[in-house]
Amino acid sequence: MAKIAYILLCHKDPVSIIRQAERLTAVGDYMSIHFDASADAEHYRKIRKALDDNPNVTFAAKRIKCGWGEWSLVQATLNAVQAAVTTFPRATHFYMLSGDCMAIKAAEYTHSFLDNDDVDYIESVDYFDSGWIKTGWTEERLIYRHWFNERTQKKRFYAMFELQKRLGLTRNIPSDIQVQIGSQWWCLRRRTIESLLEFCAQRRDVIRFFRTTWIPDETFFQTVVRHLVPEKEIRSRTLTFLMFTDYGMPVTFYNDHYDLLLSQDYLFARKISADAHDLKRRLGLLYAAQGVQFQISNEGRSLFRFLTGRGRIGRRFSTRFWETESTLGRERELLIVVCKKWHVAKRVLEHIRQTTNVPAIEYVFNEETAPLPALGGIEKTLGKRTRHRRALVRMLFDYFETDRLIVCMDPSNLELLEDFVADRSVTRILEIECIFTDEYLVGHSMRVGLAGEQTSQETLDRLLPTIRNDMIYESDAIRDAQFENHSRMRESASSGENAEQLANFLGLSVEKAHEITSTENLFAD
Repeated sequence: MAKIAYILLCHKDPVSIIRQAERLTAVGDYMSIHFDASADAEHYRKIRKALDDNPNVTFAAKRIKCGWGEWSLVQATLNAVQAAVTTFPRATHFYMLSGDCMAIKAAEYTHSFLDNDDVDYIESVDYFDSGWIKTGWTEERLIYRHWFNERTQKKRFYAMFELQKRLGLTRNIPSDIQVQIGSQWWCLRRRTIESLLEFCAQRRDVIRFFRTTWIPDETFFQTVVRHLVPEKEIRSRTLTFLMFTDYGMPVTFYNDHYDLLLSQDYLFARKISADAHDLKRRLGLLYAAQGVQFQISNEGRSLFRFLTGRGRIGRRFSTRFWETESTLGRERELLIVVCKKWHVAKRVLEHIRQTTNVPAIEYVFNEETAPLPALGGIEKTLGKRTRHRRALVRMLFDYFETDRLIVCMDPSNLELLEDFVADRSVTRILEIECIFTDEYLVGHSMRVGLAGEQTSQETLDRLLPTIRNDMIYESDAIRDAQFENHSRMRESASSGENAEQLANFLGLSVEKAHEITSTENLFAD
């Protein structure tokens, strides 16, 4: 059975470190601690006093003063790893942790998980081709030497960079390695760790290279493991659940995140708030628990994007020049069907096609697979369609050789509705208001990735009101916009009432419109 040696890098909060070490070693696992040499000496003495008698805990023989983005973080990790390898000969896996990580699975589950697959878990993707680095330096991290800390010695850091750049003092990457990049939170097998330490002893040229790269904790282990271990024995992922905000800051977890964390397909989570005392207590008890069944739904990241995205509705930079200078045409009429239930709108649209000769396109700005003619590439992606929306619709008018066109949109596309209504052409909107049952909302949340098959009912009960309110908000926003030509069909209204609204939208007789609105199961799910 797997026995894990946890490699813990920390620099503060001695009480939490002591508790974490006691929890993780109580079930027979091990821990090797590196406490930052620049941190409070009294804190280190407190940790040593509490844990020196624990046979399953060891400490790095040499402590390093650590700085963000420096080689010191890698060296501190290697020192802790070496201590663990020497002290714990029965350890089968070595798992990298920080002081604000906590287990979100029981030890029983964790050991079984690692036993099931004889592989290393380390996110490692090609440094240059993967797009892992979103902004800032890429090649510059490697080909120039970085001796100073960017955060504490900013002037020296950038002065040395500019000097090397001006003098052309670049260097080559060691020819036999392919640089990789990824998260620093890994879990490696013993034989991989032993091979890595041997590699470090033999390949001083590689060590010298990484010593002066920038942020080597994202590249050193990732590169060396790929160099030493066959690809089939590597899972390019981390077992530590972490998320980042739009500003690149780690998401912090609090007391009410307990159920969400347990449902993720990870073994640990980072970062746990120092103030989340109840969450820490419950997770601490969890690691030693027996027979716990975990329902993995893994919706954490999509749920976070959805909920945080609510605060960004309506925010946008200034209008693009091609939008302000373009128009659909003063004599043209754009008819927009707005409905959250896409299948209902498509059903209505199909009956409109059979009754009128007006060309109709389905969710052109929401559905990648919406049937569109070839328009020179502007139709290829949703991003292009949305950026060049007026140009796209103008080309559709020209393609169908018509002055009337119907398209479908999701109620979330308020910005697009406002843009089209502001055009010189005539824009008419038909909003189809549907009833949303709990069953429908559960299915919707699964379709968009907010929930999974194994999501607990408790989580769904908390999520459904948010989704329902979000849909109500979208409808209210359209109503608040007070569009001039706005008609509304309602599932709760009679066929005759809906026929009047549809007739007004299409310019049909009420009798013709009634043929559509009286269709059986028009609003059915």
